[in-house]
Amino acid sequence: MHASPTIREYLFHFVLFCFALITTTIAGAEWMAAKPLLVVTTDWQVIRLLTKPQVLSGLYYSLPFLGVLTAHEFGHYFVARYYRIRVTLPYYIPFWFPLLPTIGTMGAVIKIRDRIFSKKEYFDVGIAGPLAGFVVAIPLLWYGFTHLPAPEHIFTIHPEYKKLGLDYAKTAYANPEGSMALGKNLLFLFFEKFVAPDPALVPNRYELMHYPFLFAGFLSLFFTAMNLLPIGQLDGGHILYGLIGYRNFNRLSPVFFVGFIFYAGLGIIGPHTPPDERYWQYLLYAGYLFVVFEKVLPSPRMALGLAAIVFCIHLGLAYLIPGIKGYPGWLVFGLLLSRLLGVFHPPAPNEAPLSTGRKVLGWITVVIFILSFSPAPFLYE
Repeated sequence: MHASPTIREYLFHFVLFCFALITTTIAGAEWMAAKPLLVVTTDWQVIRLLTKPQVLSGLYYSLPFLGVLTAHEFGHYFVARYYRIRVTLPYYIPFWFPLLPTIGTMGAVIKIRDRIFSKKEYFDVGIAGPLAGFVVAIPLLWYGFTHLPAPEHIFTIHPEYKKLGLDYAKTAYANPEGSMALGKNLLFLFFEKFVAPDPALVPNRYELMHYPFLFAGFLSLFFTAMNLLPIGQLDGGHILYGLIGYRNFNRLSPVFFVGFIFYAGLGIIGPHTPPDERYWQYLLYAGYLFVVFEKVLPSPRMALGLAAIVFCIHLGLAYLIPGIKGYPGWLVFGLLLSRLLGVFHPPAPNEAPLSTGRKVLGWITVVIFILSFSPAPFLYE
C-alpha cells in the first residue's frame, strides 16, 4: 500500500494553488477592466491602474476557471488512487507577467509515479479528468449565458464606446488590426444560439474575454479539448489507446500528429512574407518541421523527407490559395508534444479488451472533443 501525502507535500501543493489563485485573479481583473494592473512609465515609475474592487472582480473569473482545472486533475487523482497507483496531488502552475496579457496560469498537472499495468487503468485514469472537468464546465457556461448583463455593460469596460452606441463594433473594429478575439467551438455556438435568453446580449467576439464566466468557460473547453487530442500520452491518447489497442494506436497517433502540424502551419509561409524576411523565415520553419518530425519517424532521413514534403505542400498551397490559414499557435504545443510528451503510447502488460460501457464512454469523449475544440482559439488580427 502506498503512503499518503505528507503534511509538507500538502502544504507545497496548497501554496502552489494559492499562487495560482492570486495570478489568475490578477489576470482576470485585467481582462475584466481591459487594462493592465501595472504600467511602467518611460522614467521607470510604476503606476497602479486597477482599483481594489476591480481586482476583486477577477475572482469571478479565477474561481470558476480554477474550479474546472481542479475537477479535471482530481478526476485523474482519485481514479489513480482507486487503482492504488502512486500519484501526486495536482501541481498548479501560476503564470502572470505585468507587461503581457496572460490567463494567470499554465494549467495544472499530476505526476504518476508507478507503472500502469492494464489498458483499463490507462483508460479510466485518462478519461476521468476530461469528464470531470467537462461536467463542471457545462453548468459554468450555462450560468454565464443565462446571466448576461445588458448590452450597455460594455460601456463600463470601454467608456469610449458610449459615444458610438450599441453599434460600436462597426466603428471600433472596422480595422481590427492588433485586436484579439476568441475563436468559437460548436458548444459555444450552441450556447449562444439556444441558451442565451436574447442574442442581442451575447458580447461581440472581440469582447468575450471581458465577461468572466464566459471567458472562464471558454478556457475550460479549450483545456479540455487540448487534453483530448488523440495523440501520445495526452488524455485523449490514453482513451484512444484503450479503445483500439497498442498497435493500432501507435499507427494512428503519428498520423494525427502530422495532420495537426500540417493544419497549424498552413499559411505561415508564402507570398505574403516580405522579401527581406522570406528566406530566413523559410529556413526557420523548415528546421522546425524537421525537429518535430524527428521523434515521430524511425530515422532522421525520413524526418527530413517528411519535413520537405510538408514544407513544399504548404508553400504550394500558399501560392495557389493565398488566403489559406491554419493556426500557428498550435506549433508551440506541437513542439512540446514531439520533444517532451511524446507521440507514441507505451504498452500495458494487460491488454484485455475494455467493457462495452467503457467503449461507449470513450466514444462519448470523442464527441466532447469535437464539440469543445476550437481550430483557432485565440485570434490576433
